[in-house]
Amino acid sequence: MEYFNWILAFHVMSFVSWMAALFYLPRLFVYHSENADNSGFVEVVEIQEYKLFKYIGVPAMWATIISGLAMIYLKYSSFIPTWLIAKLVLLSFLIAYHFSLEIHRKKLKENPYYKPGKFYRFYNEVPTLLMIGIVIFVVIKPWQ
Repeated sequence: MEYFNWILAFHVMSFVSWMAALFYLPRLFVYHSENADNSGFVEVVEIQEYKLFKYIGVPAMWATIISGLAMIYLKYSSFIPTWLIAKLVLLSFLIAYHFSLEIHRKKLKENPYYKPGKFYRFYNEVPTLLMIGIVIFVVIKPWQ
């Protein structure tokens, strides 16, 4: 247990990095779809989308998952509380959202008119709602 706080600190840092990627990538999709006629701009945005997803989003997601599993193993190996199960359910939706962004990135690369910017403005709110739920479950710990 002496390493638990270090793992927790790493988990929080990786979660923040992952959320930053999940917040910013749909915003890039907005720019991509709303500037589809500007090929030079789209070319730059496509590079940003790729690097944000592959070099920040994916490693941060895995760091969050691995550190979270380590904490569960260290602290809850015999009993998993209900609030943690609820958090893990929301986390599964966040992971699905993460991978959906890669699908959207690839489809936008094929067809910059795939979805309108307005769609991505709304889609950008999904991780915010999931994050709110996750943080509430972790801090408030309802259903202990």
